[in-house]
Amino acid sequence: MQYTITHQTKYDYGDVVPECFNIVRLAPRRIADQVCQGHELTIVPEPTERVKRVDYFGNQLEQFSIDMPHSSLEVTARSKVKVTSQQVPEPAASPAWETLVVPSSRGEIDLLSTQLAFDSVHVRSRPEFAAYAKVSFTNQRPVLDAAIELTHRIHEDFEFDPEATIVSTPVEEVFEKKAGVCQDFAHFQIACLRSLNLPARYVSGYLRTYPPPGKPRLVGADASHAWVGVNCGREIGWLDLDPTNDVIPSMDHVTIGWGRDYSDVCPIQGVFTGGGKTVMNVSVDVEPES
Repeated sequence: MQYTITHQTKYDYGDVVPECFNIVRLAPRRIADQVCQGHELTIVPEPTERVKRVDYFGNQLEQFSIDMPHSSLEVTARSKVKVTSQQVPEPAASPAWETLVVPSSRGEIDLLSTQLAFDSVHVRSRPEFAAYAKVSFTNQRPVLDAAIELTHRIHEDFEFDPEATIVSTPVEEVFEKKAGVCQDFAHFQIACLRSLNLPARYVSGYLRTYPPPGKPRLVGADASHAWVGVNCGREIGWLDLDPTNDVIPSMDHVTIGWGRDYSDVCPIQGVFTGGGKTVMNVSVDVEPES
């Protein structure tokens, strides 16, 4: 499946105009089942400086700065991405989860994966998260089999509610409310896995949505999305799971990047000085090519 993806973010600053510094925007990753065939970033007003680079996790990003006053900022990313079907291994064939815990993983995981077993800005290990996870992670159960069940339980136990949380809501509060959005569900599942000393990563990307039967597809109705990567050992590698939709991501998911949590792979982030009350508008369109 080939997609043309347009992600537009616009900031209006009110009466007082700011200057921007160190604004960063991610581009789609090249991975085994996905190829970014083209990427273009349009910025208005034109930046004073812009630099492409690769971050610690291998994500492709572009960093730019605007050192003149301006009343609005519009960042539009257009990408062409080809996604192929992911080969999903038999869950029962994955290694027992106890063999993958950090630090006693017996060489099953590499150094970077090991670092993804520890706490981060938005994800903290807790005994109550470990207890929730252990309902699925029983003695010597294959890690992928257990992780799929954990994904299903989160989907069943938690309510999707955009009003329940904000970007900075702690994962402990998400667990208490049993409600939130895709970012919260991903953070909670990662917290469960890391509470068992298992590596897990936060994956940021796009989700192609479908209109109801008989209704036209609406431009801009698709969404930024987040899901989870689980380390299944050297032979299988990483496998993604989407607790919001209770699926293994495939043709409808486009990966932008991954890291420890949302703070590593926010679709656009940065700082500005000055400005009045800021209003941000975001539009995402994932259009399949015929």
